[in-house]
Amino acid sequence: MWGRRTLTGRSPRCGGSTRAGRSSSARARTSGDGVYPPEGTVCAASWLGVEVIGDQEVMIDAPSQLPEHLVEASADRRLVLHAMHSVVDWLAFAVWEDGRLVRSLSLSPDSGITENIGEPLPFELPYWAGDRPADIIPWPGEEEEPYALPFHPLDLDEDALRAFCGFIQEGRPEPDDVDADAIELYRPTRARSRRAGSGAAQSCGGYGSVALLPTEP
Repeated sequence: MWGRRTLTGRSPRCGGSTRAGRSSSARARTSGDGVYPPEGTVCAASWLGVEVIGDQEVMIDAPSQLPEHLVEASADRRLVLHAMHSVVDWLAFAVWEDGRLVRSLSLSPDSGITENIGEPLPFELPYWAGDRPADIIPWPGEEEEPYALPFHPLDLDEDALRAFCGFIQEGRPEPDDVDADAIELYRPTRARSRRAGSGAAQSCGGYGSVALLPTEP
């Protein structure tokens, strides 16, 4: 079920306008920085069978609460939400199959486990088994304190991103990882309503994206 669904370096099929709100001409960005566009902008692309959107507005504390219209658009397909914020060590992701939520996880050391729905996915298992403990180095002169979680969310974050999209943002890439800098996303700017999103999304240091993928047989 969880063989890699990787993005390619081909130019996406994407126009210069959005369906909601006024839009300026689209500007290309790579997925490496397009996963966390500035507020008021969205990075998006469409390939055959795959759509990707990078937007701060999907960085929500409870991934299962993703707006219904996005979930409805995933009929007969797989929908993946993935978000991270390094300042607060926050990770969130969720997976829907044909509109049905099968996995949702959101956690940080300060808030603990905010949401944990469904069975862990294969790439999660070593973390929950205690095989990937958090490696925390205390500040000079301070005693080491136990980490609030059994693993570091940002370590799991990279494995989740690799499993979902085939690339990572930090850490050591593997030989068959996708080169995120070779993937073009488009960034149309448009009028946006003021939102009250996750506190984790209010400052820099993170990313949030959703992807529609074909359902695997």
